[in-house]
Amino acid sequence: MIEHSKLIQPESEPTTVESLDEFLETTASAEPLTFGKIAIRRLLRDRLTIAAILVLGILVVLSILAGVISTHVLHWDPNSTDLMVTFQTPSSTHLLGTDQLGRDQLTRLLFGGRVSLAIGFSGSLIAMTLGVFIGITAGFFGGIVDDLIMFFINTLQSIPTLFLLLIIVALFSPSAIWLTMIFGFLGWMNVSRIVRGEVFSVRERDYVIAARALGSSELTIMLRHILPNIIPIVIIIAARDIGTLILSESALSFLGLGIQPPTATWGNMLSKAQQYFILGPHLVIFPGLLITITVLSLYLVGDGLRDALDPRLK
Repeated sequence: MIEHSKLIQPESEPTTVESLDEFLETTASAEPLTFGKIAIRRLLRDRLTIAAILVLGILVVLSILAGVISTHVLHWDPNSTDLMVTFQTPSSTHLLGTDQLGRDQLTRLLFGGRVSLAIGFSGSLIAMTLGVFIGITAGFFGGIVDDLIMFFINTLQSIPTLFLLLIIVALFSPSAIWLTMIFGFLGWMNVSRIVRGEVFSVRERDYVIAARALGSSELTIMLRHILPNIIPIVIIIAARDIGTLILSESALSFLGLGIQPPTATWGNMLSKAQQYFILGPHLVIFPGLLITITVLSLYLVGDGLRDALDPRLK
């Protein structure tokens, strides 16, 4: 019986001092996972968001290099007309066909993407900058400062933004630069509200109280301790706001109040092409497809960033 029990008892190697020391060294040398590394790891596991980022990156690069591509690859000018090849379907000469004036569709889409994306990114940057600055100021100081700022925001938001935008655009017919600024100055209110709410939470945390007790100035606390903690929510808002601004520019162009030709944008290309849908359906399909893909990708990126930067998720 004794011999049988010896046979069935599993052999185990005793833990030596050397192996314990090696284990402790390995554990101590492992780098701690910071919040940034955890967020990047989550983002890399989200294939849909990575695909959306790649699509956006390709569109941005093609738009930036529109001049180089049109000159050295396509050999077409975006505003050169040829009435002998109007409404030409996609071919080896014109990869995406031509429009009602014989202009190359692909070249105009590249230059139009430059304007549409610039309006979206720049307008969102202006709105985020104003919204973050005003929101931090209201949330950090509170009291009468917060009351005055919120009264100003509530007053502006009581005016229908769409009607105000239509009035401004109809009266002044702004260029792309001015339209971008108008979008930015009309779009910061919601950002400031969200930032203000975040600041109310962050300013009561222990590290902010400790920094104040150590004699840090209010500006230092706002820039070094509060601003970095609200950047993730600002990035998420910005990703979605860019898509919204691209749609807004397209809507204005559809109403005939956006960027006027010959400057090409995806919005005014789609607007002008609607009356030629029977003769050239490709003139509607390609601008509409680019707007849809771009806005969908931006919303997917915003949704993916929200999940990646959510500290409650493991």
